[in-house]
Amino acid sequence: MVFQSTDSPLNFLIYGRTGWIGGLLGKICESQNINYTYGSGRLESRATLIADIAAVNPTHVFNAAGVTGRPNVDWCESHKVETIRTNVVGTLTLADVCREKGLILVNYATGCIFEYDSEHELGSGVGFKEEDSPNFVGSFYSKTKAMVEELLKNYDNVCTLRVRMPISSDLTNPRNFITKISRYEKVVNIPNSMTILDELLPISVEMAKRNLTGIYNFTNPGCVSHNEVLELYREYIDPSYTWKNFNLEEQAKVIIAPRSNNELDTTKLKTEFPELLSIKESLVKYVFEPNRKTPVQLNCKV
Repeated sequence: MVFQSTDSPLNFLIYGRTGWIGGLLGKICESQNINYTYGSGRLESRATLIADIAAVNPTHVFNAAGVTGRPNVDWCESHKVETIRTNVVGTLTLADVCREKGLILVNYATGCIFEYDSEHELGSGVGFKEEDSPNFVGSFYSKTKAMVEELLKNYDNVCTLRVRMPISSDLTNPRNFITKISRYEKVVNIPNSMTILDELLPISVEMAKRNLTGIYNFTNPGCVSHNEVLELYREYIDPSYTWKNFNLEEQAKVIIAPRSNNELDTTKLKTEFPELLSIKESLVKYVFEPNRKTPVQLNCKV
């Protein structure tokens, strides 16, 4: 397929205006003086998507819309048709319309379609690669995301970004992984791959500029555990903060659907963007240092 030349002025059509990632994408476009418009069509309504594209004439399309459930993915367990309508039918329709129009679709997907197994053991440093097949179907949300990822492999115009446990410098946002776990009564303590949006969302814009397609594990390299995140929170934000841990068996009693825990291999993304920071470095640089409330400890030699 021949895609639009990157020489023409960038003009993005973004779906997910009211969502967290969609809102941040608009701000990035503004900071880079990129023309952008939020799509008004419904993802599952082909005619409205065609109308959006005709009106905007975009160079690239971004899909940050989708059903994750409120307050969390447990919602999807009791709203299966609504989840399918947006996450499967809607995403496929948008990908199909974009292909018909010769447009690249940057699709913010999820990496919560894997769980540690005998070949990718917790703490081994062996992460799931882009070509690995999903092995986690514990939640209906993850099941729909795995379905659509498999089908999207057939669309050569789609760039699928596997986001995990997204974090941003906005610690007031209830969708922020740090904000979520800092408010929980108890947390599990499992190393996971995570996505620092402040660093990675600008990279996704650059990926569009480069017309990259295919699947990318869209997380910072390495893993970080819940306790390590909360220790940083205590160090930088609130020295009096305390928390309690519980295990997966105890967690299962207070959630409806099991949660995914995994490490993703980021070699492909890091090769394209060598400047990408490790998860712990990125957490400090983009999240905790800008939000620091505790005094800086100076090591003075006497």
